[in-house]
Amino acid sequence: MEHQVFVPVPAGRLTAALADPVRVARAVPGLQQDAGAPPVAGRLKLRVGGHSVTYRGTARVLAREDGGYAVEGDATEARGTGSVKLALTLRLAATDGGTTVTVSGTADATGRIAELPADAVASAAARLLNRFLEGLAERTEETGEAEETREAEGGHTSVFDTEIPPSSLDADSDDEEDAGDQGDAEASAGDFADTGVPPAEAAHARRTMIGRSAEEVDHAPPRGRYAPVPAPQTVTANQALRWAAPAAALAVASAIVVGRALRKRR
Repeated sequence: MEHQVFVPVPAGRLTAALADPVRVARAVPGLQQDAGAPPVAGRLKLRVGGHSVTYRGTARVLAREDGGYAVEGDATEARGTGSVKLALTLRLAATDGGTTVTVSGTADATGRIAELPADAVASAAARLLNRFLEGLAERTEETGEAEETREAEGGHTSVFDTEIPPSSLDADSDDEEDAGDQGDAEASAGDFADTGVPPAEAAHARRTMIGRSAEEVDHAPPRGRYAPVPAPQTVTANQALRWAAPAAALAVASAIVVGRALRKRR
């Protein structure tokens, strides 16, 4: 067989797509890939006229020394004993506005597909090749647009490279605030110096803060007059009954002993 397909994609991009088995597998129309199998492996339903045949097999795309590509496939019928062996050669030629792909090769088939008309089989094979190359071209265009977008965005400055603006807090204002705080502290110290005795709140805070870390101060229970009053301990009825039972037993035993002693005297 020999077949030609024109795709509106540069030859370089199409060559890169044929060298990627993952993109080749995604471009095969109707391929159901098997989990854990090579990229181009799985089930494929082929429609020939009013008939359909499902095959399970693998395919490989290999680069040739002359710049073309060799496609080798081997599949068997999913419900039957027929098989298909495929050997194709793809040659790419750059043309105006895209690439012309020339497909040539042979296919040996046995089973159900061999019983169908040859014209219908050739038409189905050509349709499958057209859809495969068109799908490969579409995915190549998507990949090329994504690369162009990344290249265009490469000139933009990243948020991590953006210069950080200066702080709105002025150094002079910080100095003024520090000076104001220092003045308040000096004024408070002057008030203490007049009497020589710090206020009660300050003395209490000093007693509670000295020798304790900030975490202990935050989580320690209050002391002094603000300390919680412990709940009074009440004697439960179980404690009284615990002593009443032995006493009652002792009284009963004593009564029995006294009664027996009186009977012996009589």
